[in-house]
Amino acid sequence: MNMKIALHIIGNKILGEGAGFSDEELTISEETQELLHNYFLGSFKSEETYQFYSDSYLENNIAYKVVSEMFREQSLFIDNSRNLGRLLYDAAENPRIQGGELFVVYFEAEDESEVDKIGIFKTEKREPFLKILPANNEPIEVDKGVSLAKIDKAALIFNKDKETGYVLQVVDNNKNGDMYYWFEDFLKVRQREDDYFHTSESLTIFKDYVKKQLPVEFEVSKADQADFLNKSINFFKEKEEFKLEEFTHEVFEDKAVIESFNNFKTDYEQDMQVNVAEEFPINTSAVKKSQKHFKSIIKLDKNFHLYIHGDRKMLESGTDEKGNFYKVYFEKES
Repeated sequence: MNMKIALHIIGNKILGEGAGFSDEELTISEETQELLHNYFLGSFKSEETYQFYSDSYLENNIAYKVVSEMFREQSLFIDNSRNLGRLLYDAAENPRIQGGELFVVYFEAEDESEVDKIGIFKTEKREPFLKILPANNEPIEVDKGVSLAKIDKAALIFNKDKETGYVLQVVDNNKNGDMYYWFEDFLKVRQREDDYFHTSESLTIFKDYVKKQLPVEFEVSKADQADFLNKSINFFKEKEEFKLEEFTHEVFEDKAVIESFNNFKTDYEQDMQVNVAEEFPINTSAVKKSQKHFKSIIKLDKNFHLYIHGDRKMLESGTDEKGNFYKVYFEKES
């Protein structure tokens, strides 16, 4: 591995904590370099990607401009790492934002199948740990430091698709009551409209329609809603490619419901200012992440929960002299 590392100290500007900027690259052992390499790149678990953007011209995004120069001229790495540090310092407009260490890292591509990457990492939280010193009079000391389990803030910029704002992975695990500081005020990034985006957004639209709009326009029971949710997520789990017309005919079937859904999708796109494709390869990671929101549960007062995973025809509902009831058919119990 070959990487350049700059380390700066960034306080909270609003609280007058100041900032300290290094004039040279960090010199560390190979063992520590490998540890940091795994720590930094292990921050990114999701396939969700982002891109720099600007409300006017992309060049007006300062982080984008600095990163572009860093990719273009590695000899200016330290100078541009300080520029990123100053930008991050100026972005702190909330007294809740914690100061910490800023690592700016240049990862050189290891072979022709890769591209160079720039990493921006900020540590904020301090975790207590024990130092064991058996030969001392005080064999155990308590200290505080940075945990290697999970970094607080991270961004990894891949040197590709420069003209559309590069490809980024971004993480903020410690928002400090300010959800805009890292993503918007500092980096100014938005999600890229790739297969992950289209899969995730489509599933959100279907879930919202079934839970919110469908019962407003049509007479559907909770069991019917659960059936639609199951059909929706199963379609995405079983298919490799999404086609809107195929999906609506398989899941909704009824022409009136299909028309209602298409209108809902159009309104959603206008309200959220996004454009969700009607055909795209299904991203399995996005399906897996969204699946937890498709749990089909019918809550009956405070007595029972019905978890519906399969055939809607095995469940019937009705009313008798005792009140409302569900009738469940099954072949065997376990």
